[in-house]
Amino acid sequence: MAQPSRPSLLAVFGHPDDEALLAGGVLAQHAAAGADTAVVTATWASDTHRAAELADALAVLGAGEPRMLGYADARVPESAPARPRLCDTPIDELTEAIVSHIRAVRPQILITHDAYGQLTGHSDHVRTHQATLLAFHAAGLEHRYPDAGPPWRPQALYAATHPHSRAGTLSALMKRVGKTTLSVPDEQVTTAVDVGSHLDQKWRAILAHRSQVSRERPLPGILSRLAPVDREPLIRTEYFTRLSPDHMPGMRPNLAI
Repeated sequence: MAQPSRPSLLAVFGHPDDEALLAGGVLAQHAAAGADTAVVTATWASDTHRAAELADALAVLGAGEPRMLGYADARVPESAPARPRLCDTPIDELTEAIVSHIRAVRPQILITHDAYGQLTGHSDHVRTHQATLLAFHAAGLEHRYPDAGPPWRPQALYAATHPHSRAGTLSALMKRVGKTTLSVPDEQVTTAVDVGSHLDQKWRAILAHRSQVSRERPLPGILSRLAPVDREPLIRTEYFTRLSPDHMPGMRPNLAI
């Protein structure tokens, strides 16, 4: 498994807009530095309005074309008519689907949700975290999912997360629309990336998810109602926990290029 000639990053998230909210700055930063970047989205069909919004967001971030698994959102059956809900999909099936994208993209860095499923603990986020963790280990094994392509193992796995110390304002905003928030102890956060130099790109990518911006309860809608001076501190830093073993051989790619 020879290493690619330049850095590469693959993000695996549950819904369209997760990529912009949780790692939009990192994706834009890596693309600007010459890395190959891509995003796998577990839910929503490719012929829906949210798929079109995702394509616009990825274009802003320089993250290629959408890679959609096409499962149904747990709370929105019309997101993928006639397809099973992501949270009801057998974990082995979902893992193989993610493995196929890992082997196709051949990333050095893999990013997904944390074990809580991000701030709100959405079941689709939790399922995506579980399957991506399994896929990270399985993708490099030649006898696991042999039909999914030649083996490839990323060198680093990161979970996007939120530390207790920085979740207070978001928690208050989300409480107003009836949502609770889940964050992790600060010592569990291994990487904090200041994405200020790509903040405009990140915000434009969030705004590309127009159907979410227009609604009251989703985070894009909440953020869009804030003044820039209040919004920017909430999206300027992206937080991650490195889940892959520290003793992995070879290069040690870091999110902060």
